[in-house]
Amino acid sequence: MQAILLAGGLGTRLRSVVADRPKVMAEVAGKPFLEQLLLRLAAQGVERAVLAVGYLREQIVSHFGASFAGMEIVYSIEETPLGTGGAIRQALGDAGGAPSFVLNADTWLDFDMRAMLHAHRADRARLSMAVRQVAEVGRFGALDVRDGHVLGFFEKGRQGPGVINAGVYLLPTDAFQGLDLPARFSIESDYLMPQVARLRPLAFEVSGDFIDIGLPEDYRRAQRLFAERA
Repeated sequence: MQAILLAGGLGTRLRSVVADRPKVMAEVAGKPFLEQLLLRLAAQGVERAVLAVGYLREQIVSHFGASFAGMEIVYSIEETPLGTGGAIRQALGDAGGAPSFVLNADTWLDFDMRAMLHAHRADRARLSMAVRQVAEVGRFGALDVRDGHVLGFFEKGRQGPGVINAGVYLLPTDAFQGLDLPARFSIESDYLMPQVARLRPLAFEVSGDFIDIGLPEDYRRAQRLFAERA
């Protein structure tokens, strides 16, 4: 298996806590968060990781080098910010021919990668998304999921329980081929939302821990979670 990790963000919301490094290198339970994430991917069988890096990337490259935890590490460098979609499109060029998992490198999600890959293949899906039930969708925006597929996106502002995009995708190398997209674009608003009826992404439901360390309160929650697991 191979994975693309989006690690190029500026981390502006976390600057009050971590100001001297990329947010993915913020320490959680004594290790950079990205190291915790890569260790989890290696344990699940990922053999190759493409790190989409930009801001303060030298710290990431010097820490991990060309291999880590038995995985080959490749760097897709954003000279200028490309947005989530642009960063994924560029990184897919370094990902080889097999489908790639795509993850946000500042987010922790407990899920079974092999099970998601199996479901993706069984459905013959072009695109699969990890989705999660939450008690309050207001912070995230909700999905219209029926018969195991994502059929639409509800406008933000909706309140109450529902299903959200958990931010993990399984994509083919040619995911964006033939589409007129700018150099910088959003995977969700510029690709998934306009194309959802055609793509009908497989909705792979997950229920494990879900933490976005880009928010100071979630960064503190991550510290507690990983300290308990140590």
